[in-house]
Amino acid sequence: MSAAEPHNVAVAREYFVRADQGRPDVLDLLHEDAEIYFPKFGIGSGRESLLEMVRGFQSSLESIRHDYDTFNVIAAGDNVVVEGTSGGRMSGKSWKGGTTPGGRFCNVFRFRDGKIASLHIYLDPDYLGEDDLRFRWGRKRSW
Repeated sequence: MSAAEPHNVAVAREYFVRADQGRPDVLDLLHEDAEIYFPKFGIGSGRESLLEMVRGFQSSLESIRHDYDTFNVIAAGDNVVVEGTSGGRMSGKSWKGGTTPGGRFCNVFRFRDGKIASLHIYLDPDYLGEDDLRFRWGRKRSW
């Protein structure tokens, strides 16, 4: 384990806490030129691209909370991978990872100088499972 790994894991965890609370100081955890990837958003460059991505949810996302205690965290050098679940409300409906189709995610963080240099978020942005056409195996599956 490198000396930076515990710090990087703590910063990744703090990212989720601040993001869930809607705190603007979440940007302080990112390098100024951080790369942000989110499905259907694509790749953004710079801290502000995180806010640009979040604005896509502004009219519909009411709340979100990641399940910090059940994270599966893998740290290797400058990389931290966090797999987990989240729950929340969007457009008046709730989701809960493990119970509903949406809410499972995997984030890949790359660090430079103790800050997040790259954040790639992998999940289905259809949190509420409303995209019926893409439930190719039906809805009677375990989530």
